[in-house]
Order: sequence, then C-alpha cells, then structure tokens
Amino acid sequence: MDFVSDSLFNGRRFRALAVVDNFSRECLAIHAGKSLKGEDVVRVMEALRVLDKRLPVRIQTDNGSEFIPKTLDKWVYEHGVTMDFSRPGKPTDNPFIESF
Repeated sequence: MDFVSDSLFNGRRFRALAVVDNFSRECLAIHAGKSLKGEDVVRVMEALRVLDKRLPVRIQTDNGSEFIPKTLDKWVYEHGVTMDFSRPGKPTDNPFIESF
C-alpha cells in the first residue's frame, strides 16, 4: 500500500491511497483526496475488512508519515496484522506498489 500523487487540469494536486495485493497484483482499493492522513488509511482498511470479510496477514508500506500514526498502529494490533516497513530510500523493497 502506498500513496501516489498527480494534478488535475487546473493544477490542483491530489493524492490517492492505493492498496494492492502483492500476490495477485489486484488493486483492492483506491482512495483519493486532497489531504490524506493515517485516519484515512484506517478507514480504507476497515472498509476492506468489512466488504471482503478477510484481513491481510502483512501490510507492506514505505516509511511515509501516513503509515506511522497511533490509529493505524492500534488497528493492526487489534486485528493481528503485521506491518512491514521498507528501508528508507529503498523503493526496491516495495516493488509491487512502486510499479503500480
């Protein structure tokens, strides 16, 4: 899971949270907005849990500030999910999402 960014025709920037299954390479969710935070990550993961009736064993991310808040830490702890952070400055540690 990672954030991608782009700009609209009028120059306004937006970000999108992309959740991709490492095995199937299926994009499970994309959530776009002007300003996305850790709470948005938790909301998307909770929606996936409710809709799919399943949880990931491991979530692989970079060290972005959106992935280190206490709300996400609490959610993964409560659901028994392991967070796997890539090394800083090493996009090859997270190739599935970086190539998305």
